[in-house]
Amino acid sequence: MRILIIDDDVGITNLVHHILSAEGYEVLSAPNGEKGIDIIREKSPDLVILDLMLPIQDGWDVCKNIRSFSNVPILIMSALNGALYIASALDAGADDYLVKPVPNNMLLARVKRLLQRSVQNQAHLPLYQEASFWATG
Repeated sequence: MRILIIDDDVGITNLVHHILSAEGYEVLSAPNGEKGIDIIREKSPDLVILDLMLPIQDGWDVCKNIRSFSNVPILIMSALNGALYIASALDAGADDYLVKPVPNNMLLARVKRLLQRSVQNQAHLPLYQEASFWATG
């Protein structure tokens, strides 16, 4: 499973990368939303971990942008704490929200749950859709 971390804090990115890699995940990273969106389009990660306080484009806008073309699960991981921040991130299209600092076991539990749910949802999708063609004459 491939996970993308979009966070401008190199220390956090390296720590989360280490935690997830140790569990066998392939981990990609981007320092801002613009590069993160490019990676999503090119590499199709199975999960995105997204910070809200990003340079260039904030995490809310990045989340909305991702939702305009992808249903990839999005886990917000931010230092911003409070009902308003959490609700606005969920309204922007996030699937879950964690407040930094995050205990390793909680991060892993949320990642595993979102990935399981994603796999279950994909299992219910049709492999193909029949096309109906109407003859006109």
